[in-house]
Parts: sequence; structure tokens; C-alpha cells
Amino acid sequence: MSINIIPAIDVIDGKCVRLSQGDYALKKIYNESPLDVARTFEDCGCTRLHLVDLDGARSHHIVNYRVLDAIAGHTGLTVDFGGGLKSDDDLRIAFECGAAMVTGGSIAVSQPETFTGWLTKYGADRIILGADSRDGFIATQGWLNDSDKGVIPFILHYHEQGVTKVISTDIACDGMLQGPSVDLYRRILEAVPGLHLIASGGVGDMSHVEILEEAGVPEVIVGKAIYENHITLNDLLSFNKTRK
Repeated sequence: MSINIIPAIDVIDGKCVRLSQGDYALKKIYNESPLDVARTFEDCGCTRLHLVDLDGARSHHIVNYRVLDAIAGHTGLTVDFGGGLKSDDDLRIAFECGAAMVTGGSIAVSQPETFTGWLTKYGADRIILGADSRDGFIATQGWLNDSDKGVIPFILHYHEQGVTKVISTDIACDGMLQGPSVDLYRRILEAVPGLHLIASGGVGDMSHVEILEEAGVPEVIVGKAIYENHITLNDLLSFNKTRK
């Protein structure tokens, strides 16, 4: 397989958690130590990590930067970090704490000039556009608010501004383990040729990863399926061995 699996760690109160469909009331704690989880992923041959500061997403500023610092400082994982990044100072802290890339979603809706400024300052390799959608429209602020921006026009607009990497989550699929929004990803790739699309949400087993690869998706973020053992650590290890 050529598709890359990026394991996810979502953080609340410094702990590794998962939500379902972005609902904070449906929080489940999986591990007290995100660093231990990250080390486990690295031991399975993973090279990337998607780290989300859910406290930051609600607070509108970076919160769990110490978790980022610990993971970046004590593993060799390439970390992309998101959640609550709203200011130049937030980005400075994230990069100083070891993020290789950051994801901006809500900021790209509410403060487009700030987001495009980050693109100019740091480059498209380090700034990922977060395009999380509900019923085809972009949702913001930790998925608590809906916007009137269609997901494909939103991505297309920022691709024209220089964005090359996009994480797209269909919120209805997230945490449900029933399969990713393959049709949405096909439409995005058709509408925006050359885009590096990172799928997120809905993966329940390895067959879903295969379906995404067949659709031409180069990378997929997987969280709950791993934590619930629908995709085991042995699955990850075997998968990463076949990619090398």
C-alpha cells in the first residue's frame, strides 16, 4: 500500500481522549499519558502523528503545548498540531514546542488574512488547511459552529492562495467507525487536482484504508479504530513494514 496511516492523539486536560462526532459530552479517556501512546505508535513503525488540542479548540488559544513539547522532544515522530491556533503567538509556541506542521481551520474562516499571512511566513509545507465539514459546509470552533462556506469552494479558494495540504473531516463520520466519506474525498480530488488530501474520520478497519487508497487519497488520520482495537497495533506494524 502507498497510502500512509497517521495515528491521532486528541488531548483534553493533558490526557489522550476521543470524542464522537466532535461532541465533548461523549469524551472517552484512553490513556493518561499521550507521550506513552505516541511512543507506542512510533514502535509500530509510524513516522507521523496528528495531535489535536481539544482544550485549545474550545479556548481559542493553544493550551496543551506541554504535551506537544514532550512528544516532539522524546520521539522521532513528525507532528502536525492543531486546535485553537488563532494568533501569531500560538504558532510561535507550537513551532517552538516541536510541531513540524500546524493545522488551521477556524482561523481560515474567521481571519483569512491571518491564515494567508501564515502561509506566506512559514510556507505551504508547514501550514495545513483544516476543512472540517457537516452536511457539505465548513464547521468551526471545535465543530461547535456551522458556517455558510461549502467545503469544496473553501478548499479551492485556499488552494489558489497557495495551500497544498488539507485535512478534511466529515463530522458525521467522525468516531463512528462506519467508514470514511469516500465520495466527498473523490469530489475534492477531482475539483482540486494536485492537492495533498489527508482524510480524517470514519475509518473502522483496514478495509476502509484500502478504499481510501483506491480513491487516490495519499494519507489518512486514524484514531478511534486504533484505540478500540478495530485496527490493532500488530495491524499497524505489519502495514508499516509493507510500506517500506
